[in-house]
Amino acid sequence: MLLYAQTVSSIHRLTTDRLTQDDDHVLLHLGAQPIRLPAPLDRFMLDLVASRCTDTLIRHEGDWLFPGRSVGRPIHESQLLRRLHRVGVKSRQGRSTALFALAQELPAGQLAKMLGVHVGVAVTWQRASGGDWMTYAAAVAVRSATRAPPGVINAPET
Repeated sequence: MLLYAQTVSSIHRLTTDRLTQDDDHVLLHLGAQPIRLPAPLDRFMLDLVASRCTDTLIRHEGDWLFPGRSVGRPIHESQLLRRLHRVGVKSRQGRSTALFALAQELPAGQLAKMLGVHVGVAVTWQRASGGDWMTYAAAVAVRSATRAPPGVINAPET
């Protein structure tokens, strides 16, 4: 929620198969494009999946990353909200802050693909955050054209 602007209704339904490992990277699949998790979150998530897979064999909870009290059901949204509030996480404020920060760093199309949000939502957050990706893209194109050898694209500078 705080890193990738997910709603509680999305988080409570996450399943263990949404987390994959590719070489040395842990990927979280929220939208069409997976997100590479930073350390130490990557290790925490792998440990959580490993514990869920073990618990599943014993308690038949299903593939839920956050299983609920009822067998085969995820944690209820209200229960997850209560747990988050106990540790000081304000879900709506946290999601808004994450969307604002991500919209400053990523183009709207990429943000939509990564987070699984509608591109219109991503564009709205990009505008609200002051992210001007049209100007950024033009600046990168000019830098690439003036400095890179033919056929080589420079990595964008921030």
